[in-house]
Amino acid sequence: MSIFNDTQIAFQDKSTDQLKKAQWMFRAIENPALTNIGINLLNFTVKNNFPFVEGIVRKTLFEQFVGGETREKSMEVVKKLFKNHIGSIFDYAIEGKEEEATFDHTCQEIQQNIKFAEGNPAIPFVVFKPTGFGRLDLYAEVQCGKELTSSEKEEWNRVVKRYDDVCKLAYEKNVVVMVDAEESWIQTAVDNLVNEMMARYNREKAIVWNTIQMYRTGRLEYLAEDLKRAAEKGYFLGYKFVRGAYMEKERERAAEMNYPDPIQPNKQATDDNYNAAIAFVIDNLDKVSGYFGTHNEKSTELVMDKMREKNLVNDHPQIYFGQLYGMSDNITYFLGSKKYNASKYLPYGPVKDVVPYLTRRVQENTSVAGQTGRELGLIQKELKRRRGIN
Repeated sequence: MSIFNDTQIAFQDKSTDQLKKAQWMFRAIENPALTNIGINLLNFTVKNNFPFVEGIVRKTLFEQFVGGETREKSMEVVKKLFKNHIGSIFDYAIEGKEEEATFDHTCQEIQQNIKFAEGNPAIPFVVFKPTGFGRLDLYAEVQCGKELTSSEKEEWNRVVKRYDDVCKLAYEKNVVVMVDAEESWIQTAVDNLVNEMMARYNREKAIVWNTIQMYRTGRLEYLAEDLKRAAEKGYFLGYKFVRGAYMEKERERAAEMNYPDPIQPNKQATDDNYNAAIAFVIDNLDKVSGYFGTHNEKSTELVMDKMREKNLVNDHPQIYFGQLYGMSDNITYFLGSKKYNASKYLPYGPVKDVVPYLTRRVQENTSVAGQTGRELGLIQKELKRRRGIN
């Protein structure tokens, strides 16, 4: 029996009405065909500014998966989580924009998040998405070594400056900044930039953290190279570990362009890879810090087991756990109750602008085997408990 099955702990902050609404919503997204129709309809209505849609989205998907429209409005959620020893990671969830003005605005927003998080234990990390700071196609050109035009060089220099502005401020304010992962065909360009920032700002401890997708092949070898490089140059490493979110897209592109599939051959291989990353962190705490972003109960428990084996305290300052807001509360709240460094990724942004993020959440719930069913089962168990049904 799973240690994460106590629904009274998991849903202590949810009213019965909120649970019933979540039950209805997860039932709706359990059907892939219905989900695809809904996503296409949602994107169409938002794109064409249908006036009634924003209210519907706000009361359903937005309420379940997003903290609020601004960081200030999200503070109610932050305070509620922190009462349960759960930190919040502000995620400015604006996706799919490609204008320089938007990149500048996102950079400024992340800097404001860093200032907001300074000295606040309820906000242990700030995060940004690489494509929030520059065009995907530009990263791809840099990664494949294409000769850039003079205007593209200037554009890339602006991307590098945005990274440096954010990482420098994080260093000055002593706030950890995590860089999210992207598709494999731009990830090397991202990794190289993040390594540059780590070498610059991680001299005393890990301030800049990279994200490693363990459903990819070659990631353990990458970690070993990273560790060797950091030891030689004298800086610390911080990583967020995830399984990954772009599997179908990655496989299709590899087949279309006739290069080796960068994704592990099956789920077991991905799980083995992820669990090896856990051992990598625990065995290298003199140089490495780890954030384990996972909804997988076995991997979460494995981290806890390895911490016990090494006699590490539950709230060890180099080991964090995280789940997405609106999902896997049974894991997060259990960890918080045991005083582990538990956290929620807390997206925020205007309703219309976070629709791409929300549709991605829905698609991931539909594609990850058993995820929606697990959420539903836990909600139903808690509703029965509240009705006094055994």
